[in-house]
Amino acid sequence: MKYRPAFLALVGITPFVLAANTLLAALGAGAVRESGPPSQRWPVGSQSDPTPAQAADEASPPVARARVWSATNIPSMNLKVGPAGPGAFPFRAEVDCTYLDKELSGRSPKFACLAKGDDELKVKFGFANGEVYGEVVASRLLWALGFGADHMYSVKVICHGCPEAFGGTRRENGDRIFDPAVIERKMPGAVITAAWSWKELDLIDEEAGGAPLAHRDALKLMAVFIQHTDTKPEQQRFICLGVDEIAAGADCRRPFMLIQDVGVTFGRANAFNEGTPGSVNFAGWSSTPVWKTASGACVGNLPKSFTGTLGEPVISEQGRRFLAGLLQQLSDAQIRDLFEAARVTLRVRDPGNARSGFPTSDEWMAAFKQKRAEIVNRRCA
Repeated sequence: MKYRPAFLALVGITPFVLAANTLLAALGAGAVRESGPPSQRWPVGSQSDPTPAQAADEASPPVARARVWSATNIPSMNLKVGPAGPGAFPFRAEVDCTYLDKELSGRSPKFACLAKGDDELKVKFGFANGEVYGEVVASRLLWALGFGADHMYSVKVICHGCPEAFGGTRRENGDRIFDPAVIERKMPGAVITAAWSWKELDLIDEEAGGAPLAHRDALKLMAVFIQHTDTKPEQQRFICLGVDEIAAGADCRRPFMLIQDVGVTFGRANAFNEGTPGSVNFAGWSSTPVWKTASGACVGNLPKSFTGTLGEPVISEQGRRFLAGLLQQLSDAQIRDLFEAARVTLRVRDPGNARSGFPTSDEWMAAFKQKRAEIVNRRCA
């Protein structure tokens, strides 16, 4: 059995030091140079394309030119199906794989296995594992709205050779069935650095072609909306879009910052990033206001965790208005599909109370719309 507790959650500042060193090394090394005119090197429609001066400004470090959002056609996004393309899985697909004795980081139950074609999969599993539901609902929402996220799929896994300690349903031949389970596919892009602090969003320079304040604050407000409690640097990734590998000394033309681990979401943020209160907790999420106060400055109601790098962010009117405009494009059917795709109705209303019953998709949708209204109706002048 090779999943282990993430004791780093209690270590203190070590993650911050590692992340800072990694970022500095990445900025010094550069990324990948791409061919083609500037209009083909940047996501068209995500914000205005860079000017020739911006595109030629190789002196600006990747973080200064980073973007955090790319336009999608929100009304047409299928939140039940999710991201398509190579490696995608249909909703509740049956996936056969052979267990790999490989250590994976993190506290939640997970394992690696090998599917047909030497396709290595990362599987999170467990009926009582809130991240099985949280990873799908949060990543699917971020993806639909245009923010970066890895691709998560709700599946049924048949594992050959999985240890008995993992549980699951044992077949006569010794195979084990894990349902519910989720499989992760990384968002395409070469890794510039595997970690970044939320404070580094302030290093982005719109004049150098980076994300404007509206996009950066909208991302912060999204973290508040989904109650993204675990914001230590390792939970974010900095990538170069359009390429698969980074060559030393080359330049990245499309640097992009995303959240890469959103399992502890749709609950209530807490100091130690615990899953019971923080991961798909309907009672906690539905009763937690978006804003810290009902009036005055727009401060997001997201207390910083012990290892977190984002806490109670101040949101500009540009950021509030931008995210409100995105959220308002989601239909009731899409919101319902979002929660059904994540199978959140398998998670009890209050994970700390086994007798609290199971919320319906409509209850989750109503809570979502109430929180959306809090953002839409507020003004952050």
